[in-house]
Amino acid sequence: MTGYRLTMAVLAHEGIYPIMYGACPIPMGTGHRTGYLARPDAAGKFPVVFVLPSLDGLTSFEKDLCRRLARNGLLALSVDFYRAGGDPLDRYNLLSDARAIADLDELHGYVVSDDIEWAVSDQIGIFGVDVGGRFGVISAATRPWVRSLALAYTPLTGDEDREFQVADFLGHLPVPVLGLYGADDELIAASSVDEAQNRNQHGQWLLYPGVRHGFLDIDAGEYDPSAAEDAMGRVIGFLKETLPEAEEEVLG
Repeated sequence: MTGYRLTMAVLAHEGIYPIMYGACPIPMGTGHRTGYLARPDAAGKFPVVFVLPSLDGLTSFEKDLCRRLARNGLLALSVDFYRAGGDPLDRYNLLSDARAIADLDELHGYVVSDDIEWAVSDQIGIFGVDVGGRFGVISAATRPWVRSLALAYTPLTGDEDREFQVADFLGHLPVPVLGLYGADDELIAASSVDEAQNRNQHGQWLLYPGVRHGFLDIDAGEYDPSAAEDAMGRVIGFLKETLPEAEEEVLG
């Protein structure tokens, strides 16, 4: 695909694969949407993860998450849900749950199309950040192509005005779940995370003491290096354990 930049440098703490990464057009509806793809720079097929962006849409933060996943042998793909301009909250409110899930269905259709040869399976992992994770929860509960679900500080309450409520799905998630939260999150009560664990007992719902909302984003004031490092290690390990194994080809 055009638009990739190639890097051969991989720092020891960042993974084991050199990667290809960059913007790529995703066919959606009657046109294309700008997406971002990062994958190992190796021949073969790889497990696919959809990175669902936070309220601000597809930013440098989500792109960095994609690259970090790729450096560890996963193919990460993200796309901006929020098509309208203006205030991020307004854009989010204009996006219906049904439209977001339809977009994910189209993204999945793109991955499994005859034109794509880099996906090892039609079973996809989802890594949802903040409000993007609520679309991951709905998809995991209603779509057979979701294999596993990781969430980072996704609100679990307060969506009563939306078409669907996250809490209603927590007891009906048929896939492995990893939820990562800050115990001092000013937007998400720790008690709601405990309730999520009660409803989704086969999942892992973790609270980091003294950590606030947005702790994964290095550009956010709430960034917590220790929690972020631990959380990303858990996400990578969880996705690699729950998704199909890569099928690498040895060339030469």
